[in-house]
Amino acid sequence: MHIRRLSHALGAEITGVDLRKPVDDQTFHDIHAAFLEHCVLLFRGQTLTREQHIAFGRKFGELQLTPPHRIAHMAPDHPELVLVTNKPNPSAVPLDARYQGEGWHSDRSFVASPAKASLLRGVILPPLGGDTLFSNGYMAYEQLSDGMKALLEGLHGVHVQEDNRTLDRSTPERYAASLRLTRAAHPIARTHPDSGRKALFLAFRIKKFDGMTVAESAPLLKYLLEHATRPQYVYRHVWQKDDLVVWDNRCTMHNAVNDYDHAHVRHMERVTVKGNESGYVFEGNLD
Repeated sequence: MHIRRLSHALGAEITGVDLRKPVDDQTFHDIHAAFLEHCVLLFRGQTLTREQHIAFGRKFGELQLTPPHRIAHMAPDHPELVLVTNKPNPSAVPLDARYQGEGWHSDRSFVASPAKASLLRGVILPPLGGDTLFSNGYMAYEQLSDGMKALLEGLHGVHVQEDNRTLDRSTPERYAASLRLTRAAHPIARTHPDSGRKALFLAFRIKKFDGMTVAESAPLLKYLLEHATRPQYVYRHVWQKDDLVVWDNRCTMHNAVNDYDHAHVRHMERVTVKGNESGYVFEGNLD
């Protein structure tokens, strides 16, 4: 197994490992150590079946299942997979408008136990573009002044998922329950449970700080998100078919770039590893 850094900020490519075969404990120990050190791992040329993709994901922990009401994003025989698909749309809006990318985020940050890791595989790619950006929350936090670090201590950002795909509308009771589980507050300076290091834990979906109004929160949130996504903290991944990219949601954000011709299909498949509880369900006012 060989490890090659992909950028100064974060990311490493691992070669010499065939993920179509079972990964032994020592090899996975080395892979996991690289995952903690580099935050994003790339495995190229991995012609995996869905079963092999899921099996490797399970090495990182328990997998998140796609709920039945999100049938459009589920492989029926593989609820562990999320299908991330852009169908051809030649009349799509201009490239500077949001299409697939939601904005900078960490997966499932809107629940009290957000994702630990995500494993995304490139299945069908456009000829050009469709890149993914990753930012290093450790570096962004460590470069803040002592005064700003002191200000952030104890602050919790309220993450709200406003995408209706997440909500279960099958019954009034399920709708109410799923609505309650789309709002969570997490420390802005979050301590990573494995490394013990602090990282900025941000996302476009943070509406405010708990205990403050939206208007009061907005200037600092804007500064922090712009700071955390400066070029020196970012790695841009240019996808190739059969790439498998694994990232640590606890210390990174990512953003799918809308920079490709929407006459082409972009189809990715992802498994998501459940994480530890780091926040709490937010039931306060969102004003």
